Amino acid sequence: MAQFSLEIADTDVFRVLEAVAANYNRPETIFVDGEEVDNPESKAVFANKIVRNFLSENVKAYEIKLAKRAAAEAAEAAAEVTITDPQA
Repeated sequence: MAQFSLEIADTDVFRVLEAVAANYNRPETIFVDGEEVDNPESKAVFANKIVRNFLSENVKAYEIKLAKRAAAEAAEAAAEVTITDPQA
């Protein structure tokens, strides 16, 4: 399986993880059995999940767009009707 990776400067890692966590509403705490506890999912794991979902959703949207275009073109071609004037 192929791997896709990127590098973030050490000085920017905290900023990137904080931004993704804030922009995608990662809670600092969660409730487990009625008790509020620190979120066990680290910001790094959360950001990784968000990036994977972003890529997946982009592929899906692109492929749906291509399928719609192909379906429209096929429907247009199939809808063509030849009608002639028998008196001409």
